[in-house]
Amino acid sequence: MPERNTFLRSAHDVGLAAWFGGSLMGAVGVNGAAREEGVTEVGTARIASVGWAKWAPMGVAAIGAHLVGGAGLLAANQARVRGQKGVAGATAAKTALTGAALGATAYTRVLGKKIDLASTEKREDQETAEEIPVGVEQAKRQLAAMQWAVPALTAGLLVLNALQGEQQRPSQQTAGALRKALAQMGRQNT
Repeated sequence: MPERNTFLRSAHDVGLAAWFGGSLMGAVGVNGAAREEGVTEVGTARIASVGWAKWAPMGVAAIGAHLVGGAGLLAANQARVRGQKGVAGATAAKTALTGAALGATAYTRVLGKKIDLASTEKREDQETAEEIPVGVEQAKRQLAAMQWAVPALTAGLLVLNALQGEQQRPSQQTAGALRKALAQMGRQNT
């Protein structure tokens, strides 16, 4: 009888959904509202910074839930990853894409923090901003691109998640295991 992993799958999927949705809403909603309501460039930066700061704890929790759920599912499905053709490749692609999404998320946070600190009136915050090795104008340009990289990468994770769901169908598991066994037999006979 198949084992259920409802908690792990839920943590994985809900965490990913929040990561994707939060990053997309931030790029469209938070940043769009800041551009519309910020009277000055500094005001725009401050509004966006406050909005993103409000989201940050939930974003961290979402990413953590996704990673914990993903690690648990990988452990629970290790036999299928080894034994079903195509699953290891999809898992490797998803792992690489997760790493890229984590890197993009972290870098986006660094850029946002640079702009946030540089836009305050507190001298100590401005000095801290100067320690981040990218200029403010460069950070703004990079952030304009990176704010779309995170939802794009997490959307790719959602697609791979759908693929892996399809790979779990009983007919796919049987056919995949058979293809892998035949491929191994063919390699042994040559």
